[in-house]
Amino acid sequence: MPASQTRLADFVPYRMAITSNAVSGLIAGEYRNEFGLKIPEWRIMAVLGDAGQLTQRDLVRFTLMDKVAVNRACKVLEDRGLIRRSPNEADGRSHHLELTEAGLDMHGKIWPQALDIYEKIFAALSPREIEKLRALLDKLRASVSALEGDAK
Repeated sequence: MPASQTRLADFVPYRMAITSNAVSGLIAGEYRNEFGLKIPEWRIMAVLGDAGQLTQRDLVRFTLMDKVAVNRACKVLEDRGLIRRSPNEADGRSHHLELTEAGLDMHGKIWPQALDIYEKIFAALSPREIEKLRALLDKLRASVSALEGDAK
């Protein structure tokens, strides 16, 4: 194996990214086949299902997805009648987005499947390892946020 590939294989951010993509891809395969949703669309639905009504700016912040990807996913979901847009009284330039009844129904069907796959994947870890992983991810996210704050 060339040295450059060895360095990449040992580069933790790369390993985190490919692991995240593998986990997301496996979960996405389930809901893509049955519900016709791509990963960004499900992420938007999952966040709205958890948080309730949000703006697109909020969705960008919560999902860390690109504005264009959020906009595209919201358009697809709105066209399918899974989310609705309403005026934001506090800011006339933005809209609130929320799941429709059809969106809530679909969310309620997908969420148990996503949890089932999650449990199968994470069965490889002990409960203590899962808690440690959560703590480590939170610590890394806080570090990134602090560095982003320093850059501004």
